[in-house]
Amino acid sequence: MQGVIGLRAARLWLAALLALAVVGCASVEPPEFKRLPERVELNGVPFFRGNANQGAPQTLAGMLGEQRIRITPGLLVKPLKLPGAEASLQSNIEQLAAGYGLMVYPLDSSLSALLTQVAAGYPVMLRFSDGTLWSEPRYAMLVGYNRAKGTVLLRAGMERRRLMDFNKFESAWKDAGGWAVLILSPTQLPANVDNTRWLKIANELSRSGQEQAAATAIKTLQAHH
Repeated sequence: MQGVIGLRAARLWLAALLALAVVGCASVEPPEFKRLPERVELNGVPFFRGNANQGAPQTLAGMLGEQRIRITPGLLVKPLKLPGAEASLQSNIEQLAAGYGLMVYPLDSSLSALLTQVAAGYPVMLRFSDGTLWSEPRYAMLVGYNRAKGTVLLRAGMERRRLMDFNKFESAWKDAGGWAVLILSPTQLPANVDNTRWLKIANELSRSGQEQAAATAIKTLQAHH
């Protein structure tokens, strides 16, 4: 009898140890996360509800609205060459934003890179695999996160506040190619700006006919140093 009780106690003890190990692993954060604020939500970022055209016009309208450009998704459909140019949406989005004299700054393919920009006050435009009703990638804005809960907050489709856990979001984002950009005024700088990347974008902006915006972007970077 004592042997049976001892065996049960050992099993319970082992189960408790395993449970603690799982909790411990789940609570471990990458070091770069620990430098970020616990929770951020960019409440003022504009939101245009809709699922048409992979959500690209709606998301881009929100990003442009954040830069005080008065626009609606309907006015972006034709410039984005929709419907019909879905395969070229990424480059068309970048070209269209540059046409407004804005800097389209690509981000590294890591969750910490995205959260760092959100913590700095910048919404991130990205593409992710929805995994529900839509087979093609969707466009969305990352506007917040909660480190304690391990969630990100998106403006996506019909949802102003779509929550996804870190792992699910990162997988869905990378499944769609890991594309994520900031759309900034030339007077703004990303957090931890990559000088070479910024100057390359400024050069491309100048060649597209936006010489004044490009010059402003270079001056902004110079003033930062």
